[in-house]
Amino acid sequence: MSTEQPVASSGNKTPEYFAHTTAVIDEGCSIGDGTKIWHFSHIMTGAVIGQHCNLGQNVVVSPKVVLGNNVRVQNNVSIYEGVVCEDDVFLGPSMVLTNVINPRSAISRKNEFKSTLIKKGASIGANATIVCGNTIGSYAFIGAGAVVTKDVPDYALIVGNPGRQTGWMSEYGHKLHFNNNGIAVCEESGQEYQLAGNMVKRIQ
Repeated sequence: MSTEQPVASSGNKTPEYFAHTTAVIDEGCSIGDGTKIWHFSHIMTGAVIGQHCNLGQNVVVSPKVVLGNNVRVQNNVSIYEGVVCEDDVFLGPSMVLTNVINPRSAISRKNEFKSTLIKKGASIGANATIVCGNTIGSYAFIGAGAVVTKDVPDYALIVGNPGRQTGWMSEYGHKLHFNNNGIAVCEESGQEYQLAGNMVKRIQ
């Protein structure tokens, strides 16, 4: 017997997305077709989730959070107000996002939330921490346990605490090795990339 609970939009008998029976879906959020929301997760009013996303166990999506299409959120991730994830973003198990740079329990800082943008195709590894107010570039790869304290370029590989760049990654998640002409080829896809001025772009 399926543990999924089909949910249909008003006036439409065709299910738009699936939510496990233990998930809490508040009124006033937007969830796209084909998205799956699993055990004990909570989608709050004002959250926007795109199509074909997958939210694992014990995920919280706060008000005004925006997730694009095909976003994968693994278990035990809380996504706070101010976070925007573009299409095809991967958030690894128990990774941490923040929205206040100097939190104090006795002082309200709701008017000081800092935004975090995670751009298309980026992957954040398990137990990594993204300090708020930064942008993670397209197809960047943040290693497990890394602590990101500044903007990350497109295709950059970041590891350690504090996070430091140790290389570049392809869109398929393989480390790129550039020749003397600044050209690298992804070992899986055959896509070509160019390194110039400490920036990487896909050229084929």
